[in-house]
Amino acid sequence: MLKTKLAAAVLVALSVGPSAAFAYGQTAAAQQDTTTQSSSAEQKAKKLETVTVTGSLIPQTDIETATPIITITAQDMKVRGFTTVAEALQQSSFATGSVQGTSSSGSFTQGAQTLSMFGLPVGFVKYLVDGRPMGNFPALYNGSDTFNSLSGIPMEMVDHIDVLPGGQSSLYGSDAIAGVVNIVLKKHVDAPTIDVRYGWHSGGGGADRRISFADSFSAGKFNMLVGGQFESTQPIWTGDRSLTRQYFTQGTSAPVASRDFLVYSPFSGHYYFEDPNNCSNVTSLFGGTEGLRTRTRGRTYCGSFYTPSYATVTNDQKTANVYTHASFDVSDNLQLYGDLLYNYDEQKYSIGSNFTWWGTSVKYGAFYDPNLQDYVDLQKAFAPEETGGFKSIMNKQYEKSYMLTLGGKGTFGESNWDYDLGFTHSDDKLLEHNFQRFAGPIDNYFLQHVLGPQQGMDPNYGAYPVFAPDYAAFYKPISQADFRSFTGYTDTNAKTWDNMLRGQLTNASLFKLPGGDAGLAVVLEGGNQGWSYVPDPRLLDGEVWGTTDVQGAGHRSRYAATTELRLPVFSMVTLDASGRYDNYRVSGENVHHATYNLGLEFRPIESLLLRGRYGTAFKAPTLSDEFQGMSGFYSFVPDYLNCGRLGYGPANIASCPTPYDSTQYFGQQAGNKALQPITAKVWSYGAVWAPTSKLSFSVDYLHWDINNEVNTESADLLSQTEYLCDIGTLAMGSATCANAFGQITRGTSTTPGLLGQIQQIFTPKINVSNEQVNAITASINYVQDIGSWGKLAFATSYSDVLKHTTQAYPNDPSIDVLRHPAAYPNGTDFKSKVNGSLTWTPNEQWSGTVYFNRYGRTPNYLASALDNYTSPGTGRLGAWILYNASVTFNPTKNLGLSFLVNNLFNKMPPLDRSYPGTSSSPYNDSNYNVYGRAMYLEANYKFGAK
Repeated sequence: MLKTKLAAAVLVALSVGPSAAFAYGQTAAAQQDTTTQSSSAEQKAKKLETVTVTGSLIPQTDIETATPIITITAQDMKVRGFTTVAEALQQSSFATGSVQGTSSSGSFTQGAQTLSMFGLPVGFVKYLVDGRPMGNFPALYNGSDTFNSLSGIPMEMVDHIDVLPGGQSSLYGSDAIAGVVNIVLKKHVDAPTIDVRYGWHSGGGGADRRISFADSFSAGKFNMLVGGQFESTQPIWTGDRSLTRQYFTQGTSAPVASRDFLVYSPFSGHYYFEDPNNCSNVTSLFGGTEGLRTRTRGRTYCGSFYTPSYATVTNDQKTANVYTHASFDVSDNLQLYGDLLYNYDEQKYSIGSNFTWWGTSVKYGAFYDPNLQDYVDLQKAFAPEETGGFKSIMNKQYEKSYMLTLGGKGTFGESNWDYDLGFTHSDDKLLEHNFQRFAGPIDNYFLQHVLGPQQGMDPNYGAYPVFAPDYAAFYKPISQADFRSFTGYTDTNAKTWDNMLRGQLTNASLFKLPGGDAGLAVVLEGGNQGWSYVPDPRLLDGEVWGTTDVQGAGHRSRYAATTELRLPVFSMVTLDASGRYDNYRVSGENVHHATYNLGLEFRPIESLLLRGRYGTAFKAPTLSDEFQGMSGFYSFVPDYLNCGRLGYGPANIASCPTPYDSTQYFGQQAGNKALQPITAKVWSYGAVWAPTSKLSFSVDYLHWDINNEVNTESADLLSQTEYLCDIGTLAMGSATCANAFGQITRGTSTTPGLLGQIQQIFTPKINVSNEQVNAITASINYVQDIGSWGKLAFATSYSDVLKHTTQAYPNDPSIDVLRHPAAYPNGTDFKSKVNGSLTWTPNEQWSGTVYFNRYGRTPNYLASALDNYTSPGTGRLGAWILYNASVTFNPTKNLGLSFLVNNLFNKMPPLDRSYPGTSSSPYNDSNYNVYGRAMYLEANYKFGAK
C-alpha cells in the first residue's frame, strides 16, 4: 500500500534486517487493529494506507518525513546482543556524550541508566512510552539535574524504539531539545511465548538470568496482552579485572600504593612515619598485601597496591516487570483501552575502599602535634578484614514505579475526524539504603583510641586543636565489632509523580490539495506533577561523616495546547507546521513558553527526499531546579581577597600561600522558583535516497543554539567579586558587593589584616549558561538476495559532532569543547560514533549477525588534566571498536535457540599511559567499561505456534 521506492526500501530494511535510519509507529496491518474504522469501504482503504509516524500527530502515507527518525526494532536489539533498552540506546551512534552509570563509583545515581545525545545534557531528551511522557527518576543526576532512567523498561516487552534527533518541543513540549525517544511496547503476540536467557562473562562476574513471558487473548470485543519479565544479574567487581584490581602498572610512574595508614602535614606535604613496628601489625590487611611503602622524596607510610579491588563496576541487580495492554470495542466508533507498566528494581553496589576511610582533616582541617612540633593530619582506610568484607556493606537501592493509562478513541460517525482522550498517571518511589560512617561515633572512637584528649589550641595561631596521638595504636587493625560501632545505614526516600489528561482531534483528510489530503491535529493537555527528595536527617545535620545530600519537594500544575497542520501543496512539496504553548503554575506564578516548527519535504523524483526543519524548543525549569532545598557539598576555591591583601593577585594566585590558594569550603545551593525556561533555536536539513527498493541512504545536518541554561552561581566569581570590592574596582556599597559578601561565610580571623578563612558559600541556581552544537548523522541500509544462500542485510549509522561550544557565565569566554579537553562535562565526549551490522539469513531455520560499534577518539588523561594537546604526554586515545556476534537456530516453528557473544574479542578500554601510577581506574568510566566478553544462551518457545 506504500507505493514509493523510498517507502518500500524503508519497509524492507525494517522487516528483513536491522534498521538504522527510518521509523514507523505501526505497520498498516497494526494500524487496522488499533484504529477505529469507518463503515465506509473507501474510508477503510484510505486508512489502511496510513501509518502513525513518531514525529507527527497526523497519520500519513509517507514513512519518512521532514524529521529524521531512527528506529531500533526488537529484532535489532536481540541479534545485536543488547541486553537492555538502556544499552541499545547508549550504543547508538547519536549517544556521543559521556554519562555516569553503574561503573561510576560514588555517583549520586549509580543505580540509574541514561544517555546524552550529541553531548547535550542528559535532561535534554524527552522520553515517551507509547507516545506518553515517562515519569522522572526521583534522585538527581550528579546531585543536581532531573532526568529519566531507562533501567526499568522490560526489553522483551518492547516492539521498537523511535528516536528523533533535534528539537521537538512544538509537538512534545518541555525537555525535547536534544531529541525524543519513543519506546513502543507490544500490543499483540501471535501465541503464548516464554523466553529464557542465561549469560556470563569470560573474565568472571556478571552472571545474568532472565525469564519473560507474554500472551494475548480475546473474548468477543475484549482484547488483552499480558507480559512479565524477571531478571537477576550478579555484579562485576574491580578485583575481577586486571586493569582495575590494582594501581596502574603502565602509567607515567610506577604503581603507587594507597595511603592506608598515613601521618602527614597538609601545609608542607611532609610525611611522618611514626610506626615503631614498620607496618608489621597490619600486613594481614587487604588480603595480605598491606606493607611498608615509600613514595617520592622518601615519604613512608603503610599501604597496599590492591585496595582498588573492592568496588563494583556493575551492580548486583534484580528486576521484575509486569505489562498489560487491554482494549474493548464498544462500537465501530469507540474503543476503550488501558495500559499498565509496573517495575520493581533492587540494586546493590560497593563504592570500595577509596571511599571508606577516616581522617582528621574533615573535622579539624589539621591539628598540632607538640611532639612533632608541626601541624599534621591522620588518614586511615578501612580494609575488608575490618569491615567484614565489602560485600557485607554494599549500598542498596529499591525502586517501585508504574505508569497507568486509561482512555478511549474512535471516529465521529462517518466523518474523517478521529479522537483520542486518555488519562495517564505515573509514579516512581525510590529508597536509597546507603552505608555510612557516623561522625560522632567515628571521631569519638579515634579520640579515645588514638588522639587522646585535646590539649588546648595551637601556640602559633590559636586556631587548631592540640593532640599527642598514640601512634602505636593508630598503626593497628581495628576489630569488626569496633567498625560496626561507628557505621550503619541511612535511608533516603524520594518520589516523583505525574498526572496528565490528554485529548487529541485528528483529521488526516481535512481538504484536498494538489499533492494529496491536508491533515490537521489538535491536542490539549492538562495535569500536575510533583517531586520529593527526603534524605535521612543525619545527612543534613552533620551526623554522617564526610557526607551530605540534597533535599527538596514541590509540585506544580500545567497545561498545553498543540496543533499541527500538514499540507501536501504539490505532488513534490509537502509543508508541515506545528506550534505549542505550555504553561506551568509555580507557587502562584506562571512560567510559560511557546514553540513552533516549520518542516519542508521536497521529492523531485520518486526515490529522493530532500527535507529541512526550522523551529524552537524549550525546557521548563525542573521541579528540582525550582524546589531543591538547601543542599550541601564540599569543594575548593581560591580566596582572592586574602591573597590580594598578601600581595598575590588573580594572575599569580598559584603562588599565594596555603590555605588561601585553594580553600576547602562547604557549598550550599538551593532551587529558585523564579527560574525561566531554557530556550533553543533548532534546525536541520538532509536527504533520503532509495535508488532501489532494497537500498537507502540518509544524511542530516543538525544545529542547536541553546540559551538560558540553568547553572549555579560561580563560587570562583563570588570570591573574585569580594576581591574587586575590596580593592575598590567595584563600589563596596553596591548590590553586587553586598551579594558577594552575603553569600560567603567566613570564620574568625587570627591574622591581622586578613579576613577569616572561607567556610561556606551559597550558590543558588540561575539562568545563565549557553551552548551551541552542530552535528551530522548518516545511515545506509541494504538488503541483497543471494539465491540459494539466502539473504544478506547490512545497516550502518554514523554521527559526528562538528561543533560544540559552551559559555558558563555571560562574562566568560566561549569554550570550544572539541579543543578544550578539560571542559566539564563535555570535554571527554566522543566526537564521533559509527556502528553497523551484517545479518545473514540462509534459510528459515538459521540466521546470524555480526555487529560492530566504533567509538571515536577521546583526549587522554593528561590532555584533560592540562586542557591542551600540546604539552608533553598529552594526546588522543585511539578509537575503541567492539564486536558482537549472534546466531539463531529454529529447529521447529515453536522454538528458537540463540547464542550471543558481546565484545567478541574481549577488548578493554584503550590503554592510556598518561595516567599516573596512583590511578585505580586508568580509564574514563563515563566513556569506557571493563566488562569484557559476555556470552548468552537464549531459548524462545511459542506454545501452539503454526
